[in-house]
Formats: sequence, structure tokens, C-alpha cells
Amino acid sequence: MQDGYRSGGQGPGDGYGPSWDEPSGSGGTPGYDGSPYGEPPEEESSLVRMYAVTGGRTAPRTRLAMEALVSSATSAQLGLSYIREYRVISDLCRQIRSVAEISALLGIPLGVARVLVSDMEAEGLVRVHHPQIDQDGPGPHLLERVLSGLHRL
Repeated sequence: MQDGYRSGGQGPGDGYGPSWDEPSGSGGTPGYDGSPYGEPPEEESSLVRMYAVTGGRTAPRTRLAMEALVSSATSAQLGLSYIREYRVISDLCRQIRSVAEISALLGIPLGVARVLVSDMEAEGLVRVHHPQIDQDGPGPHLLERVLSGLHRL
């Protein structure tokens, strides 16, 4: 498995069935744990958890760009009354991170990260710093400053 994705194969050791290479502790057929497909892959149970954590939502309640910067609203660690994902995001955001970084560091889909960060912002657990996007693009003065800065390099 690479980058969180399955290889797509369906042979022993691919996460789709019992591994025939490892002996089982039951003394029965080697590698057979008694269930037809063994334990569900960790990835599947993780996705089910993400579905439960977000309440099945795939979009945040408020507009949230993936490049938006997120910082923790408190210097203290969140208590056990908060879900694990909230605690981890709060800890990660002691250093300012983008929503895309949070998604990558936690290994969760971007949509899930956006929903979680949006919910945390609504609860006052994180601060979201939205990017300033000018509809007309950068002005000529800014472009001249960037160009002169590049020439100085």
C-alpha cells in the first residue's frame, strides 16, 4: 500500500483476505483466523470513522479554502471530552498550518479535514485565517515590486 491507497491486487497479504504466509495462533489451518475475510483493513475502518465523525457531511458549513491557514485558539491541550481528531488538529495547529497540510499530516481526505476544521472554528477551538483573494488579480504596483525583487536576486 502506498500513499494510503491499496495496490488493487487480491492476493495474500494485500489486505483483502487472510494472509497465508503467517501462521495462526489457533492451531488450525495456517493463516486462517476463522473468519472468511479476516479483519477489515485499517483503511476501511478509518474511513467509516471519518464518516461518523463528520456526520456524513462532505462539505464544511462555511466556505473554507484548502490554502486557508489554521492556528490553535488555545495554548492548552484539549481534554478527553473532545474527539481524537480535534485534539490532534489542535496540537498540529500550535504551528500555523494550511487545511491541505492538516489533511496530509493526518492522512485523511481533504473534504474531511475541511469539515473538521470548520466545525472546530465554530466551536472556537481554532482560528482560521482566510486568504485575501482579489477578484481582479494583483495590481500593477505589486507586480512591479515582485519583478524588481526578482531582479535583485
